[in-house]
Amino acid sequence: MIVLYLVLVVGLILLSYMYVEAFRNRLRIHKLSYDTLPKAFDAFRVFFISDLHRRKLSPKLLDQMDHKCDLVIIGGDLVERGVSKERYNENLRLLTQLGPTYFVWGNNDMEVDQATFEDSLSSHGVVVLSNSSDYFEVKDEQIRIIGLEENWEDSAIDEKMSGEEKQDFTILVSHYPDVIREAQEILFPHLSLSGHTHGGQIRFLGIGIAEKGGLKKEKGSWHLISNGYGTTSLPLRLCAPAEAHMIVVKRR
Repeated sequence: MIVLYLVLVVGLILLSYMYVEAFRNRLRIHKLSYDTLPKAFDAFRVFFISDLHRRKLSPKLLDQMDHKCDLVIIGGDLVERGVSKERYNENLRLLTQLGPTYFVWGNNDMEVDQATFEDSLSSHGVVVLSNSSDYFEVKDEQIRIIGLEENWEDSAIDEKMSGEEKQDFTILVSHYPDVIREAQEILFPHLSLSGHTHGGQIRFLGIGIAEKGGLKKEKGSWHLISNGYGTTSLPLRLCAPAEAHMIVVKRR
């Protein structure tokens, strides 16, 4: 009986810890140096957040960066089924206040009314990258931002890019890490950003149902996979902490 009682107590403590972990506000700082970065972008700050799902963006996260960044990138799954328009509009309001904002589609973003959601993105001035790219300019210099969906190969985006464009400093964004890996050899990104896996969300002894996030060197360039800020199904995390990211790029 005592053993059962102890098991129940330990189980409740573990569940409580996992719940608290799911709502922590960690801001990961990544500092990267490049020879090819345009001079105007030295010390350029990119805030990257992915997989908010049902979670409300907390001022405790934003206060860690003093509300200063040059660019915001949302890596998909900003919403999911059941998320209210009020909730995602408030998240968009807070994010777009930080700086110019880009968005790529995730699989769960399709679960809400598309017309209403797209109207919200547009009204907040968010640039949606859907198998497309955009140039971001600072003092007459520019970098290229490419956003890919899961069906990116059907878009032939690589055929639309000239050789000169492939030499531009490029940030490649997709909700899906595997899409990044497929496209890296074709689009030659200097930095890639993705999410989707939640880091497995719950991991035991280093084992989870999906890949853990992190900054990884792949095919000669950096690939940042985020564990994500929110959760799906159960609001629980273990050994795959909730996170958002500040990436500071500098000239080497």
